[in-house]
Amino acid sequence: MTETYRSSTLQAPLALDGGGVLTDVTVAYETYGALAPDRSNAILLCHALTGDQFVASAHPVTGKPGWWERMVGPGRPIDTDRYHVVCANVIGSCMGSTGPASLAPDGEPYAMRFPVITIRDMVRGLVGLLDELGIERLHAVVGGSMGGMQALSLAANWPERAGRVLAIATTARHSAQNIAFHEVGRQAIMADPYWCKGDYYAHEERPGAGLAVARMAAHITYLSEDGLTEKFGRRLQDRTEKTFGFDADFQVESYLRYQGSGFTKRFDANSYLYITRAMDYFDLAEEHGGKLAEAFAGSQARFCLVSFDSDWLYPTAESRHVVHALNAAGAPVSFVELSAPFGHDSFLLDVPALDRVVKGFLE
Repeated sequence: MTETYRSSTLQAPLALDGGGVLTDVTVAYETYGALAPDRSNAILLCHALTGDQFVASAHPVTGKPGWWERMVGPGRPIDTDRYHVVCANVIGSCMGSTGPASLAPDGEPYAMRFPVITIRDMVRGLVGLLDELGIERLHAVVGGSMGGMQALSLAANWPERAGRVLAIATTARHSAQNIAFHEVGRQAIMADPYWCKGDYYAHEERPGAGLAVARMAAHITYLSEDGLTEKFGRRLQDRTEKTFGFDADFQVESYLRYQGSGFTKRFDANSYLYITRAMDYFDLAEEHGGKLAEAFAGSQARFCLVSFDSDWLYPTAESRHVVHALNAAGAPVSFVELSAPFGHDSFLLDVPALDRVVKGFLE
């Protein structure tokens, strides 16, 4: 990807949980709304696995609207007439921040020489960006899915940096099932003949087939059975009879293939490997002596956890586990389970009750 992104180069090296160090780290970001003179109105918005910094503006590769435009903007629940919203591409990703496709000190792409990173490493990069921007304390940090992991990590490891923490459809650690789905995706990428052990950047062909399969497998986990049934059922795609072959007979098959092929145009296969591994390693309790409550012992923030009744990827029990830990730590916390038919992706879709929760909590 050759686009030029708004970015900042961190002045300090980034020490990583795995023992490595990244220098000259670039963090690409976008901002929306004016920063108040006293810098008190900043909101850090953390994106999910395949997200990016273009939360409320057109994506430069696909041309599609920002991934949360319905939530972020003038007069919207995250009101850019009131708040200064910062959304950054995490390190390890492929939309301008330092990642596997970036050039290493020897002038060649890192590829698989890029160090394995964690969610906490991603947040280190975000905190470094906030330092560069002169934002010492956030009005709030907000995130859904992997973004929620980042929000919780920031609250646990940099408790002085945010006054409010809003974590939506997320978890404090990845389950065995979550890890299993990610491993299927990683193996699909690494089995692609064009993956070339990660050294494909100089080649015309990329591991698109493997990346598409990884996206298809993951996308199933973002949806609910009821949602899939209502949207597709067993309806055939552009035909009245089965072909008795392996073309996309069913609408749901065609939909998944479309999702997979479109994804390869905007995302890097190696980034997918690294980010999913970071999510799998995420375990806030493990980082803090094995007790999740200890992770939040020093926090002065107010918390809000939101789950969805149709989300089986990060079900409500995961949010309740975090809420119980926050209660044990004495942190002020509110919690709501919302009803929505869309599964895990509900936080990105039209759920008016979520709009009200977000707006009310930030105010």
